[in-house]
Amino acid sequence: MEDNKQILYGVGALFNSPSKVKEVAHKISQLGYKHWDVHSSYPLHGLPKAMKLKWSPLGYVALALGLTGTLTGLFLTYWTMSVDYPLTIGGKPWFSFPAFVPVLFELTVLLASVGTSIVMLFVLFKFPNNRHPLHNSDYMNKVSVDKLGVFVESKDSKFDRDFIYNFFREEGAEEIVEVYFDSNDLVFKPKVFEPKFIVFLIVVALVTSFVSYFVNNKLPYMPPFDFMANQFRLNPQKASDFFADGFGMRTPPRGSVARGQLIYPFKGKPEEAGQLLFNPYPPTKEIIELGKQKYNTFCSPCHGWLGEGDSHLRGQFPNPPSLHTDRVRNWTDGRIYHVIVDGQNVMPSYASQLTEKERWAIVNYIRVLQRSMNAKEEDVK
Repeated sequence: MEDNKQILYGVGALFNSPSKVKEVAHKISQLGYKHWDVHSSYPLHGLPKAMKLKWSPLGYVALALGLTGTLTGLFLTYWTMSVDYPLTIGGKPWFSFPAFVPVLFELTVLLASVGTSIVMLFVLFKFPNNRHPLHNSDYMNKVSVDKLGVFVESKDSKFDRDFIYNFFREEGAEEIVEVYFDSNDLVFKPKVFEPKFIVFLIVVALVTSFVSYFVNNKLPYMPPFDFMANQFRLNPQKASDFFADGFGMRTPPRGSVARGQLIYPFKGKPEEAGQLLFNPYPPTKEIIELGKQKYNTFCSPCHGWLGEGDSHLRGQFPNPPSLHTDRVRNWTDGRIYHVIVDGQNVMPSYASQLTEKERWAIVNYIRVLQRSMNAKEEDVK
């Protein structure tokens, strides 16, 4: 115990040469000291090896938290899609692992990064307690600018003040300093729930909320930041100063149709479609493969892989009739095409999901299924 209740925290030496610092660090580690450190304002290559440093526990913490995030995401996606609410989407299996890789990746990174930061701050650094004997000392001020330092703490079992002084002198230290501290500097009591810290968190939350609300809800409507809200355009049902009649919404010219948006002429007319529509695509290998792909994606969840009406949805949607009944087999290609475009009963229209070529390709593939499930003797000769 020193005067004014000051305790010797340790002895430090200042150097100018990085190579010399690594040499001194190697010698101290060889002497068997456990509580010592090297301080520099920039990284020194090879220093961890010279100090014989062990791996940081943060790596294992990050690994454990990352695996926790991966396994949690895997369990949640599997339980949701395969157990709690199994649903076939586009003919995919109950649990389509590739679809959930982004979810697993995000949870892995989220838990590993945020969790490791929390452990580092609140467990290792004992945040919000930031008191340390080296803070604001002359030694730390110098090694933070242009010096390099080696510091040996007095709590080390091998610490001997006179020996350390002589050792640093023999190694050519530019300056040797002693650092003293008050006993209260090392009292690391938990301060997370102290009223001051709680009030600080509340103030930060309120300021962040106010700034976020202002930036997202007020600032975009204030000049000159309102350029997105005040564009040169007309909103629906608004008047116009440009046209003589004052109407902003204009009637399209007679007979005009948007590109790719030709009106289907047989809406609500299945029999007429069956008589007047003809399949323009012959059943080539390319068309059949395209039809199979689109059928498996859009049709198989309800109609089954072979068109027998054996839905994959486990009763979550009414099963359709088989595509192999005499009635459907006797339909023309145009009649089947009409059902795909216009829908029928509880089946919705798939006009927005499929192009014209894809619809006719599905029709060709349905014919293949019908032929394979109702083969005649002459088909195998």
